[in-house]
Amino acid sequence: MTSPIVEDIGCVYIGDVVHKRARPKKHELRYRVFSMLLDVDRLESLDEKLRLFSLNRFNFVSLFIRDFGPRNGTSIGEFIRHKARASGVTGIARIRMLAYPRIFGYAFNPITVYFCEDAEGVVRCLVHEVSNTFGEHHFYVSAVSPAVDGKLHHQARKAFYVSPFNTMEGNYRFSVLPPGDSAFVGITLSTGEGALLTAWFKGERRPLTDSGLAKLLLAYPFLTAKVVLGIHWEAMKLLLKGLPLTLKLRRRLQAGRPLSR
Repeated sequence: MTSPIVEDIGCVYIGDVVHKRARPKKHELRYRVFSMLLDVDRLESLDEKLRLFSLNRFNFVSLFIRDFGPRNGTSIGEFIRHKARASGVTGIARIRMLAYPRIFGYAFNPITVYFCEDAEGVVRCLVHEVSNTFGEHHFYVSAVSPAVDGKLHHQARKAFYVSPFNTMEGNYRFSVLPPGDSAFVGITLSTGEGALLTAWFKGERRPLTDSGLAKLLLAYPFLTAKVVLGIHWEAMKLLLKGLPLTLKLRRRLQAGRPLSR
């Protein structure tokens, strides 16, 4: 059994990541993964409670503050609160972050979701930190309120280059379930021709304990490496299906320059 203190600071969600491409070639992928949901203001306490988890130092499972938010090692919570205030949301009492940890020192997070909650525990703002394999990242921020279906919905114009098979055209529709016994994060990219790509993660909650982490390490020993390898493997399959790289990517690669937003 996990201590109530650790349970309040964080937990684990085990489930599937699914991507479905509608056009110009249909393509689908599904991977089994786990994510951690952590209170960004209490990470030090979590470090003290678990032996297999460490903050800002190597362990079987770890989290480095410099991997998130401002990417310079300063407070994630202060940075995300600033993003929320810039979107007109104040009074954030707690921020919980859904992300992959480092496994054996390595991690890559295509998307990190920050749930910004008020004093009553109601999510008032969502921040999506999206990263690409070129070392760039972008934040989509929106004030939210629960819909009839219990999910949090918002939209944003695409403002960041992610897939080498998609241009900058389109809009994102985010559909997120506030974390409880289960978690759900869904994103649909649409253009003038309709939905192009839909991706989601759906997971079931598990307590965050050393014994639980040990079981996850046995079940998913190369989790974060699998994420990156999976991205490139699926890209290769799309190339074999005949999907061309975008002109922007080809020019950047030829010039030896990283992608810009």
